[in-house]
Amino acid sequence: MEGLFLSSAVCSSTAQTMERMIATVELVRKKYQFMGYVHLKLLPGCDAATVERAVQLADRVSINLEAPNPERLQRLSADKDFYKGLLQPLRLARGYIDAGMGARAGLTTQFVIGAAGESDEEILRTVAWLYDKTGLGRAYFSAFQPVPGTPLENRPATPLVREHRLYQSDFLLRQYGFSLADLAFGLEGNLHTEIDPKMAWAQRHPERFPIEVNLASREELLRIPGVGPGSATRIIQMRRQGSLRHLEELSAAGAVAARAGPFVLLNGRRPPQQLALFEYPSWQ
Repeated sequence: MEGLFLSSAVCSSTAQTMERMIATVELVRKKYQFMGYVHLKLLPGCDAATVERAVQLADRVSINLEAPNPERLQRLSADKDFYKGLLQPLRLARGYIDAGMGARAGLTTQFVIGAAGESDEEILRTVAWLYDKTGLGRAYFSAFQPVPGTPLENRPATPLVREHRLYQSDFLLRQYGFSLADLAFGLEGNLHTEIDPKMAWAQRHPERFPIEVNLASREELLRIPGVGPGSATRIIQMRRQGSLRHLEELSAAGAVAARAGPFVLLNGRRPPQQLALFEYPSWQ
């Protein structure tokens, strides 16, 4: 076994359950000398001493916010306190990590998407705030699916494409230098489901294109649809050997050349066979 993820429902009380979870990780670490990866879930409302010990034992700790704000959380669980029960342990963990006590893989959280009537903009606004204020490593998203016999059984299931668009937007925030203001939301605050958020930004900003691939900075390359962090690095390496002139060279760098083509110049020329751009619906 290379890694362990340990979580639990609350049994009797948060304190007792976390005590058992901590004891489990101590047993694995000390008695069985397991030095592999451990991700330990913090339960809502756990105290400072528990958070500190969790950080000492685990490579990563997390606590699920589930919703982007207190109002939305109340629709999911009247028993959870958004600030004291969820954000406070997250901030405590950040302080212990910054002090060098452990959990070098950092902090994560998760949101349930669609159960509380929240918009994508609400979720991503909270995510961007968490990255800026708490040093969150990354956020995870789980599309709500109703379960018979539960209080939310009559809520509609959340389309998986919505979850997918949130993950794409999260990558733009974490790895592409995008800000929340760069993301395009509809009238109800949701991302477009028929076009990915990076393409949506590119088509809303024709003044930024075409970009000369042979002269662009890394930041400019990352704004081109079809170019990611890895392919941007390889493009910069390749052009040190000579100018890039063909879409095939973008493909060789790992970029999706068909997506990038309408937005680039290669040695001063537009590549052939330009693709038609997506037309937004009226609400956009």
